[in-house]
Parts: sequence; structure tokens; C-alpha cells
Amino acid sequence: MRLLTGAMAGAGLMMATLMPAAVAAEAKIYPYSAGANFCPAGFQPITISGVICCGKPNQNMSYQQALAHPVAKPRKVVKRVKHIKHARVVERASCPVGTKGCTYD
Repeated sequence: MRLLTGAMAGAGLMMATLMPAAVAAEAKIYPYSAGANFCPAGFQPITISGVICCGKPNQNMSYQQALAHPVAKPRKVVKRVKHIKHARVVERASCPVGTKGCTYD
């Protein structure tokens, strides 16, 4: 039992030390190609999470170029199903008045 709790404590400590590195990862800042540059000197239009503002990009391609991936999307395969019409068999009861029971044709 002590070995299990020690292993769990060690795993928890390892995760606690690795989490700040993942959280502190730098956000991807893409350059935004606009017609006019209204940013102050040394800055250019950038996009951060879809918001356009002034800054210095840390990526070498635009956000639209990053989204345009050369891999083709998988096509949906449409399976053709042959529909077969079945004739319904309708049984009619023959129940003449005055007789006991009905007969089916």
C-alpha cells in the first residue's frame, strides 16, 4: 500500500512540475497582410486568436496559410442500395350472414 501511495505522490509531483511549462507556452502570433499599415513604427498587423492588432509576429506564415492544408479531405462513399418492392398479400375474410365462422380466401 505504501508503494502505491508513493508512486501516486511521485506522479503528482512530476505532473505539477511539467504543467507550468505547458501553460507558459508562447501563443502563436501570425502576421496579417493588410493593405495599409496603421501600426506604430516597429510593429505590423498581427492576428492572435482571430483578433487583429499591432505587434511582432512569431510565426513566418499567415493564419490563412496555416489553415490551408494540402491534404485532401476524405470523400464520403455513397453506398447504392437497390430498393425491392414487395407485393402485399391481403387476406380477405368471407363471412356470409347466417353461417358460423369465417373463411379466408
